[in-house]
Amino acid sequence: MRLIVTGGGTGGHTYPALTAVRTLRARLAGAGRALEVLWVGTADSLESRVAAGEGIRFASVATGKIRRSANPLKLVSPANVRDMGRVPLGVAQARRIVSGFQPDVVLATGGYVAVPVGMAAKMCRRPLVVHEQTVRLGLANRSLARRATRVAVSSPSTLPLLPESARATAAVTGNPVRPEVLSGQPEKALQALNLQYFDRRLPTVYVTGGAQGSQQINTVVRDVLPWLLPYANVIHQCGPANLAELRRHTASLPGELASRYLLTGYVGPELPDVLALADLVISRSGAGTIAELTALGKAAVLIPLATAAGNEQAHNARHLEEAGAAVALVGEVTPDRLRDAVAPLLTDPSRRSAMAERARAQGRPDAADRLVDVLLSVVPVNFYEPQR
Repeated sequence: MRLIVTGGGTGGHTYPALTAVRTLRARLAGAGRALEVLWVGTADSLESRVAAGEGIRFASVATGKIRRSANPLKLVSPANVRDMGRVPLGVAQARRIVSGFQPDVVLATGGYVAVPVGMAAKMCRRPLVVHEQTVRLGLANRSLARRATRVAVSSPSTLPLLPESARATAAVTGNPVRPEVLSGQPEKALQALNLQYFDRRLPTVYVTGGAQGSQQINTVVRDVLPWLLPYANVIHQCGPANLAELRRHTASLPGELASRYLLTGYVGPELPDVLALADLVISRSGAGTIAELTALGKAAVLIPLATAAGNEQAHNARHLEEAGAAVALVGEVTPDRLRDAVAPLLTDPSRRSAMAERARAQGRPDAADRLVDVLLSVVPVNFYEPQR
């Protein structure tokens, strides 16, 4: 089977695509079939590095980024005009790639690079599956939805936002989560991070602003630590660049409290175990984070990134809050607001458990398999038939 995958620019578009590729490859291998993959993205990008690390062939095309603005006049800025001029070039390049590779299906997971490749799939009459990770449709996927053979979405709330022509064949798959995230063990986190002084009678809070950390989250958490630590153990992943400054601020914590506080720049392979240990997560609300927290069934206080494209993180957070599956702190977040959100969840285990169960009800740990089902549904060849 031949697959073109396109999408990238951020991990939110890239890693679900990678998980889908891995799942499809394993599914086909179980039937004695092979998968040939070509990833089409932007040169010198996250997706190019991910593809190289996975041993996936990579081809690049030109892309044009549309900078959003509430002011229509700013949409015709010199930068936008210049980038829009690159779109036809990208489409021509993508058409040559699709025509030459002849994929059985094209998977587009969003980002500006997905637009020319999706358009080329339509021109070359190859099946196109579009996957949307967020509650709201991104700009790229919105433009491709009308051209897609099928659209896969992560939430039922996205279905009404699709063009009417796409709704009949749309599928709610969820957002693919890396299998290793679902197999964490709390005791391994205690050992790997040397957390022997954590009090297991207290809940554990995991604070993260993503791999690079978040100054906003770091600051408000730092300011509530003297209040927070009597109630909880805390693992605080602050980002490598923020580590030294936070160490200076937290050096004066009393010894008993400091023993229940781990400050680290980065959480690597032990992340699944840290998530398994956590009773409450304080984090951003990107699509990948939401998918992991709901698949695991974790109570969460979400602090959306205000500058996220289309304000998508705020929409994600509010969507979970409306379902009782998280607390969303939108707008200005102060230490008092954070304390008021966290306190009921730490002091009332039944409230925390109820939120975790509602989060689990929103999760789809089998999202990758569901997306693979959609991909195979549009392929004209039955790849489960014995080879002749």
